[in-house]
Amino acid sequence: MTARPNWDEIRALSRSVLREGGPLTLTDDVRALLLQTAEEVAVSDAAAALQSDAGALALLRECARRITDGSNRLVDALYRMHRLQDAGNWEEARQQMREVLAVEVVPYYRELATEQLDDMADAP
Repeated sequence: MTARPNWDEIRALSRSVLREGGPLTLTDDVRALLLQTAEEVAVSDAAAALQSDAGALALLRECARRITDGSNRLVDALYRMHRLQDAGNWEEARQQMREVLAVEVVPYYRELATEQLDDMADAP
């Protein structure tokens, strides 16, 4: 399993800039954070986005969106999956993870969904 990404810094930056309206100052550290996060959430052309303030802001917004949306999607599907398992409906439980995999782009979330699906492989 891939190590769990630490998205605390990007979440803090997102909160400061996108929610609180603070400035996005493109220091070397911020650029590195955005590039690393973009890679972790499968955003292409991150380096090109960092060529302008507007591009960097759009990159931050997209990274934050993918982290939040993917997390929400996976948690919701896990909740439904466990309820279906408890009811003995293993095929529908598996379908919850298949549906996540059909739309999820963040590799870490895809890996978690795949692991859940693999864990159900021997279930009825």
